[in-house]
Amino acid sequence: MKKMISYGAAIQNAFEYILSNYDDSFIIGQGLWSPWYVGNTMVDLDKKFGKERIIDCPVSENSITGAALGAALNGMKAIVVHPRMDFMVLASDQIVNQAAKWQSMLGGGIKIPLTIRSIINRGGEQGAQHSQALHSWYAHIPGLRVVMPAFANDARDLLIASILSNDPVLYIDDRWCADLVEEETDLKELDIQKIGPKKIKDGSDLTIVGSGFTSYQAFQAGNELMKENINAEIIDCRVLNPFNPKVIIDSVMKTKKLIVLDGSWKNCGFGAEILASVSEHFTDFKSKPIRMGLKDSPAPTSKPLEEHYYIELKEIINNAKNL
Repeated sequence: MKKMISYGAAIQNAFEYILSNYDDSFIIGQGLWSPWYVGNTMVDLDKKFGKERIIDCPVSENSITGAALGAALNGMKAIVVHPRMDFMVLASDQIVNQAAKWQSMLGGGIKIPLTIRSIINRGGEQGAQHSQALHSWYAHIPGLRVVMPAFANDARDLLIASILSNDPVLYIDDRWCADLVEEETDLKELDIQKIGPKKIKDGSDLTIVGSGFTSYQAFQAGNELMKENINAEIIDCRVLNPFNPKVIIDSVMKTKKLIVLDGSWKNCGFGAEILASVSEHFTDFKSKPIRMGLKDSPAPTSKPLEEHYYIELKEIINNAKNL
């Protein structure tokens, strides 16, 4: 019988695996016991592993991240949790000016096993300050690995790979992915340096690329398009920095059509990076590539406006039909 697992449960499994097998690991952050903050991804970890290793803190993003960074510099596998990516901005000095820089400034002679887990929340009428996907900002920073899983097994294995890496890693999970379910595979300890974008559906008519929740939307669209005899190839980016576009380029060379989905604003977004990376190697498109993203506006609080703000499945399907 197939065993199914949700994205949220997969993250919980990753944490339990690391904490059980690596005594030098710990988690620090806000609301680590609260479903309101971390969903079903950290259930009873404080009871199982103790509050010395599951350290719930007051609101102080910069201080918490700095404490985790200091521990990582001293050899600990430090995991800091920011339950809302919006407010991780307050820790940007520690992430961008410190964690991402020390290895380069010291000639690569140190290890920084720091994992920064950041959760994207959106929808649900949460409004402009609680709905931002800022992955493009951080993917721009040399020295900071950025991963963004869309599916349960990747959520587990990429989190483990991030924590076992000797480099600082920003691990981004999307609250909209939390309840997505797939057949569970065996847990793996992967080398993060060998992980990149992955083809999740073969196709020949067009290529659709996403990251995070938009990869799931791309997969949904691919299945719906098959009903109309349109065979889309679907690519999940997974790793945003360092970004290796080879899988995407190879796909576009075959299909000669491209739709890029990005769950953030189009202006200077990661979708533009994908298009630029492809266009540097291939320009013989059958039709003009399409880039889909959010409206150039802060997120609305009104539910009817939200329905027009975020990328909808029907939009992806219509664009694919008309490409």
